[in-house]
Amino acid sequence: MRYLIAILAVPLLLVGWLLIQQLGRQFARKNPELGPYREEGGGCGKSCGCKGGSCQRGET
Repeated sequence: MRYLIAILAVPLLLVGWLLIQQLGRQFARKNPELGPYREEGGGCGKSCGCKGGSCQRGET
């Protein structure tokens, strides 16, 4: 029974996450004054150096 629950839960969680991302994109389109929608991991983070708004990997 636990095996069946796991088989159903993983795809449902994935579909739920995709729906949440879609809702975020729609909200950003309807509210442009709040800025653009930013995908998770799409900007500069700890693993790259930001210079002039661009992300260049390998340089710190």
